[in-house]
Amino acid sequence: MGKSKLNRFREMEQLERVFQPPFGEVFGKDFYLKGRWNSEVFHNDHPIILELGCGKGEYTIGLARLLPGNNYIGIDIKGARMWRGAKMAHDTNLTHVAFLRTRIEMIESFFGRDEIDEIWITFPDPQLKRRRNKKRLTGPRFLNSYRMLLKDNGIIHLKTDNEVLYNYTLELVKHNGLDVLHQTSDLYGTRRNARVADIVAQPYHSSSLQDKVLSIKTFYESQYLDEGASIYYLSFRLPSSGEILEWPGDDE
Repeated sequence: MGKSKLNRFREMEQLERVFQPPFGEVFGKDFYLKGRWNSEVFHNDHPIILELGCGKGEYTIGLARLLPGNNYIGIDIKGARMWRGAKMAHDTNLTHVAFLRTRIEMIESFFGRDEIDEIWITFPDPQLKRRRNKKRLTGPRFLNSYRMLLKDNGIIHLKTDNEVLYNYTLELVKHNGLDVLHQTSDLYGTRRNARVADIVAQPYHSSSLQDKVLSIKTFYESQYLDEGASIYYLSFRLPSSGEILEWPGDDE
């Protein structure tokens, strides 16, 4: 491991509101802050927003700056990447921001029922190589986990550069009768050859604040845009009752 990584790991251990529990401490067990993030970490009763696979934490930090009335937790397993966002939150005194280093598969160990208001999934691995891959963060396995911690009809946001993942998630949402809030296959209008009907048909209603929120760009998103990629966005409500079932048309 390089010296810079070691230095970052050491610094992460000293930062406030950064949590890195050992695997054995949370595997099949509840983390000590489960159900208590507002009272023990943020010391308020504001809504909690998660960013899953937060990477460098750009969306977590960007949302916290735009909408300071909420609390934000960035989650990722890569501590060296997360260091950047955690350090920025510390240096700029964003006391309504925390970072959690863990596997998303273990998310139910960390948050109690109705503890979370919204979840952002920003540019996840689309997991294209396996049919009906259980590792997709927008697949039934994970959506059913999110239901255990989201408030009823809490919102899921997906931003991706991958058309297959976007279409899969949209069809899954429709198959399960979930309420779609916004959808677009070309968020920034960068696709030169897009069919007019494809763009007009999207029920994405712009507002000044919504534009600012969706215009937050991660490091990788900026790279994708520089390469001419389209950015896909989908948001939908996830009810706490019922079970999310696999979309039968998924042949990936």
